[in-house]
Amino acid sequence: MKKRTLPLLLALTLMLLLPAFKATAQTHYESNIAIGAKAGTTLAMMTLTPSVPQSMLLGTTMGVTFRYIEEKHFGFIVELNMMQRGWKETFDETPYTYQRRLTYLHLPFLTHIYFGSHKFRGFFNAGPEVCWLIDDSHSQNFDINNLPDFNDPYRETEQFDMEVHTKFDYGISAGLGMEFILKNKHSFTLEGRYYFGIGNLFGSSKLDHFAASRGMAISVTLGYMFRLK
Repeated sequence: MKKRTLPLLLALTLMLLLPAFKATAQTHYESNIAIGAKAGTTLAMMTLTPSVPQSMLLGTTMGVTFRYIEEKHFGFIVELNMMQRGWKETFDETPYTYQRRLTYLHLPFLTHIYFGSHKFRGFFNAGPEVCWLIDDSHSQNFDINNLPDFNDPYRETEQFDMEVHTKFDYGISAGLGMEFILKNKHSFTLEGRYYFGIGNLFGSSKLDHFAASRGMAISVTLGYMFRLK
């Protein structure tokens, strides 16, 4: 699976970045270079096979942004973000709780497509991301070494304290947003973005318990951009 997904990810990256490469080659528009920062909230889950009952885990995200625009309507963005992901399990008609919080550094490379006026713009961002796990923690209201009866004999429990197989993750993200421009150099952005992970958190060989353990997250952020040029 990984041998197929990596070439697919690279091909998609080239397709998404092609407009930005074309923009760089044309200089009849004044270039726009901006830096900024953003912060917001995340809602995250995991795709686990075999499946585990879950609800969205609430977390935070923040980061810095570099944006380069050379062509009207097209540009590219590079960010460095801290994002809390993971999952929160549900237990039907029982008082138990369990959540596992995974904090990643995200490095997205995004094509930036925008439209609008000098005062207001709508935009679409999409591209690949590479991620590195920097913190892993879990919390629960039961003894993880002496599991209670969850009233479900088929419930998966191996994930409670399973070690992470690799800290590296990669995936694809896409988002929609709006930008409010003040006096040309200052602007505020509001964006909703979806991240779909391709890498597995746990081992996924035939001998491992989970065939898939991929992360996903929805983020909503408010940002500030300062135009350098």
